[in-house]
Amino acid sequence: MDELEQMMTNDTIQSVQMAMENVVFMGTPLVNLTDFWFLIIRCLFNTAIVWSIIHFLYHKKSQRRDYYFTFMLISLSIFFLIYLLGSVKIKIGFALGLFAIFGIIRYRTESMPVREMTYLFVIIAISVINALAGPVSYLELIATNLIFILVIWLCEGNKWIKHTSCKTVQYDKINLITPEKYDELVADLTKRLGLDIVKVEVGAVDFLRDMAVLKVYYKPKSEDINTIDDIIKLSREQWGQKDS
Repeated sequence: MDELEQMMTNDTIQSVQMAMENVVFMGTPLVNLTDFWFLIIRCLFNTAIVWSIIHFLYHKKSQRRDYYFTFMLISLSIFFLIYLLGSVKIKIGFALGLFAIFGIIRYRTESMPVREMTYLFVIIAISVINALAGPVSYLELIATNLIFILVIWLCEGNKWIKHTSCKTVQYDKINLITPEKYDELVADLTKRLGLDIVKVEVGAVDFLRDMAVLKVYYKPKSEDINTIDDIIKLSREQWGQKDS
């Protein structure tokens, strides 16, 4: 009797689902559970991949919460935009156009650094692949995403690639910028900056103000990314002060 009641219950549920799926409102099915669960699974899969890249690979070094927020929301936006427009038979030109539009994003306060821009391209590419990959098997889709993660991990790892940071410095002792006094220049910069300097390049020289612009290459003491190494001088507006 219990088995019969269970079978009747299952039949009833299936009948209700079929009835709801047959309901059409303005040419669109009111309920399509198959497509709904396919969307949820794809979205969760894409979110898990993107979050893993951002949290364990990008944020571990940069510690920048602003781009963490940006990458996650852009990934989610791109995924739903591409996935929901997939049934409209979008052309490859449209997809590349979206890729280019989001790829040239610049913010009003500062331009996006190269590392962040690269991650943005990767996040967009992964979201588009996970949204449009219809005919491929799940094994191929998982393998594609894992290849992205593997390559990023290899490139981010210090074991495989040694990183050398660079800092732009306004230097006042222009008598030391000549080639024959290079060792004295490095010694003076090492003492004043406290860095393990690898190389120094001399740029613009202002003899009127006894100032030269140097590019100092050094070995970082930690894996954290310094986002303002290339800034020569901060204005009062950047420090949140007003000009007198």
